Amino acid sequence: MTDTALTIAISSTALFDLSESDDIYRDEGLEAYRQYQIEHEDILLSPGEGFPLVKKLLNINKLLNKTKVEVLLLSRNSADTGLRVFNSIRHFELDITRAAFCGGLSPYRYVRAFNCDLFLSTDAEDVRQALDENVAAARLLAQANSNRTSNVVDEPLRLAFDGDSVLFSDEAERVYQEDGLDAFSESEKEQAQTPLGGGPFKSFLGALHQLQQGFPEGSSPLRTALVTARGAPAHERVIRTLRAWDIRLDESLFLGGIDKTEFLRAFEADIFFDDQSAHCERAAPHIATAHVPHGVANEPD
Repeated sequence: MTDTALTIAISSTALFDLSESDDIYRDEGLEAYRQYQIEHEDILLSPGEGFPLVKKLLNINKLLNKTKVEVLLLSRNSADTGLRVFNSIRHFELDITRAAFCGGLSPYRYVRAFNCDLFLSTDAEDVRQALDENVAAARLLAQANSNRTSNVVDEPLRLAFDGDSVLFSDEAERVYQEDGLDAFSESEKEQAQTPLGGGPFKSFLGALHQLQQGFPEGSSPLRTALVTARGAPAHERVIRTLRAWDIRLDESLFLGGIDKTEFLRAFEADIFFDDQSAHCERAAPHIATAHVPHGVANEPD
């Protein structure tokens, strides 16, 4: 095993554009899909929504001249139909060597076995099951008119996170949803000295922070940002929570309810994680966006 600081699992449908073959599966069934993939296994797949992120993640190893980031593939394909995926991985010179091909079943079962810090997929149910295993997971949304090979690999990788229900638990969000903004603000003011509980992405943020420590100050190829609808006085509890965790974020944006999209564009986020579907839908046409189906906002009415 490599001495990795960060392990990312990604589905084949997030790494590459498999929409055409998926249409065949839905319209004609598994055997037609299998035959199609075998007949096209020497035809390269186009990059998917997660491709630019993976390129930047793997470039960190080149900068360090050692393997500190591992990306592995978790796929519903069989090994037979997955050969086309690995042929495309080789063509694009992605350093991905580990994979689980699950023959039609959900691959979430292996996120723990691989000790993954993050699982990215386009399948909402796979993501929910991974979250139930206490692994950070998110569903990548489709980007309108995206150029999936356009990001400059040598530029810093910029990751943006919502706070409540993502980095933090949904305890404060529940107060807001049930009792409104005034009650939320008063509650957060009263509990400013009490750290928030950790959300599904706490451990992933900690792993990112650990990876950043391997670089001299000011030279890390990673930048992290909190982009939250919170404003004063609800900011203090967040700051004290991160201090209690001994985790540093490079930037923290307390927007007080302003739409996040332009701020994410100004930060030049490579990916944005949020639990609120409406925030994700507004951001997705502009940047890679991943929905985290966790917390009170994602519970059935």
